[in-house]
Amino acid sequence: MIGLNLVYAVAGVFFAACALLGAVDRRWANALFHALLALSFFAGDAIGDLGNGVLVLALVATATSGRMRRGEPEAASEPHGPLLALALVIPAAALGGTLLFKRLPTLIDSQQATLVALTLGVLVALALGHWLLRAPPLAGVRAGRRLLDEIGWAAIMPQLLASLGAVFALAGVGDVVGGLVGGAIPAGSVLGAAVAYGLGMALFTIVMGNAFAAFPVMAAAVGMPLLVRQYGGDPAAVAAIGMLAGFCGTLLTPMAANFNIVPAALLELRNRYGVIRAQAATALPLLLFNVLLLWWVIR
Repeated sequence: MIGLNLVYAVAGVFFAACALLGAVDRRWANALFHALLALSFFAGDAIGDLGNGVLVLALVATATSGRMRRGEPEAASEPHGPLLALALVIPAAALGGTLLFKRLPTLIDSQQATLVALTLGVLVALALGHWLLRAPPLAGVRAGRRLLDEIGWAAIMPQLLASLGAVFALAGVGDVVGGLVGGAIPAGSVLGAAVAYGLGMALFTIVMGNAFAAFPVMAAAVGMPLLVRQYGGDPAAVAAIGMLAGFCGTLLTPMAANFNIVPAALLELRNRYGVIRAQAATALPLLLFNVLLLWWVIR
């Protein structure tokens, strides 16, 4: 059955190729960083918890060594018309593949249908790009490696923070937060629970830098016990709107360095928080809308 095995294989091949290109260019720290990522995708299940822990420590040591080099800037070129269409291939494939693959449970793991469709969409877009633009065979990999070198260690921050959220959930942080929030919400108040959940998702995301890290905590604290079990909310709606509220927090925090700080550095903005300031006018009204939407779908 096709599932995460395909996703991990494609990601592993890409990072392995980046590691080889880095070694050819004598970017040894970059090559080691990408090689470790490739190893995690190829053999993460085989090396066990201890091996993965050592691998993460090696990634951190490499990232903080100060030896990782930024990518070489590429000469500006005229925009190509087909590029916009190629960019749309990926979301179209993700949507269409998700709807199709859920009807093929014997072939595609239905729980991973979206990730499989997204991966196939990337491969299709890459193949079309090489065909339409007559690009060299490794042009896509080189461009991806250059972008990774520009972003640096922050490229894997979402995964690290999501892992932190899982650790917090296993440690019972959600139960503690739920006890504190439950005592502050008026009995029987759906609006109060919706405000606590939406605002909590945004605030935890601001602190952790990633909505995926905040979700396990707030789902265990408010989402499941109050909004779903007590007030009968649809779990899918509670999860989806909660994540959107968390993403509002992503727009407001420097902890989301890969989204808000790295772009400011790459664009050489005078204000390193310029991206956050520009996004605040969108994030705050959108957070309010998500809270009201959650209250409306449950009441």
